Amino acid sequence: METSVHAKTWHPWVFRTGIAVTLLAALSGVILAEAELRRSAEAPLPPLPQRFEVALKERALAMTPARPLAEVSLRRGETFSDALVSLGLDNAGAMQVAAAAIRFVDPRSLQPGDRFLSFGTVSAVPAAIHVALNGRGELRLERGPDGWKPTWRASERRVQLRSLNAVLTGSLDGSIRAAGGNPMLANRMSDVLQWDLDFNRDLQPGDRFSVLYEEVSLDGIPSGPGHVLAMRYQSGSRTLEAYRFGEDDYYDASGRPLKKMFLKSPLPYSRVTSQFSTQRFHPILKKVVPHWGIDLGAPIGTPVRATASGVVVSAGWEGGGGKAIKIRHANGYITGYLHLSAYANDVRAGARVSQGQVIGYVGQTGLATGPHLDYRVQLHGTWLNPMALKGVDAPVIAQKDLEGFQTWRDALRASLERATPVPTAPYLLARVLPGAGGTQTVQPVQPALSSARR
Repeated sequence: METSVHAKTWHPWVFRTGIAVTLLAALSGVILAEAELRRSAEAPLPPLPQRFEVALKERALAMTPARPLAEVSLRRGETFSDALVSLGLDNAGAMQVAAAAIRFVDPRSLQPGDRFLSFGTVSAVPAAIHVALNGRGELRLERGPDGWKPTWRASERRVQLRSLNAVLTGSLDGSIRAAGGNPMLANRMSDVLQWDLDFNRDLQPGDRFSVLYEEVSLDGIPSGPGHVLAMRYQSGSRTLEAYRFGEDDYYDASGRPLKKMFLKSPLPYSRVTSQFSTQRFHPILKKVVPHWGIDLGAPIGTPVRATASGVVVSAGWEGGGGKAIKIRHANGYITGYLHLSAYANDVRAGARVSQGQVIGYVGQTGLATGPHLDYRVQLHGTWLNPMALKGVDAPVIAQKDLEGFQTWRDALRASLERATPVPTAPYLLARVLPGAGGTQTVQPVQPALSSARR
């Protein structure tokens, strides 16, 4: 008997259908799982105890990167606390920061242009305050659980010697710039020769000058000229020489001090707009009256310097003179400064001022047709022409210091004549000196005075 076996034959579409069903089931499972995960993620977490909520929020705030919130530059007349309030602190907070900062920074030493920056988050009290003191260093204050913690970084101040020879072709600062120098050197030069040269009216085109000076850099960044070590100014047949010797004094080639009792002018730069006269037609009163001073035209806000040391007699309103200051000096002299726009800090009756100290600012108060300073000088009740005023020399170099000065002068003079920035010994050594606020200064050594004048 023959047995016949017939195998079942499956059509190909059956296999394709089975595969499709299997894949569809798997995909449905993935979709359902994803939906479940989404629902779990969107569902609110169980509430935490209040203390945990507060702790987590504080930790999150602490982890938020601090970013700059505000920046202010100190303006003339503003205080440390004023700048802090401008950053958004209240008065109490500003006092706390100022109290922490006083360990490193005397608030009275702040200068216009010093920068204050705050860091933190928009919705919070600043987490840190950064104070950049121009040329001195940086103070950083960080807020912590125990108050504000200050840290100080002093600027590194490096000094290199530079020399410059130039001819006056226009303004002094413009001539210095044309010769490749820093125009700020003009201010240094006027400080040195302020007793013998009126930079408002004595400079003439064609004048020649040579200067040996310090070029200062702070943290590797040039910040302008430092001390003038030596200079020669030639105007026609007149030649002026100046050499720095001792702490901060200048002498001529013979060792006589340049410093006099009176400065040549209370303004470093200005123009004479009206002379001293017993008969002058007043432009506002429209009549002839004496003019017991000289008018120096300058922009409003120009600093006014005391021409000699003394005691302030008055600082207030003087009728047609507007805001004015009177200063009593030695030997019966009194100087007056009229038409001011404002007084410098701490300038009041009874206050002592030193020669060259800023006491006020040029204005147009009282009877004035334009911004200017009316500068007057009186001796024992008699008015003097300030332009004819002759000063009294400061003390001379002691005899035991004279040889050291002459050696020092010859080295500086040789540098001026050769137009080389580094003179011969004794200026070849260098040392690091501590400066104000811990600033480190690398500068050459000069001879020191051995007498009591140091």
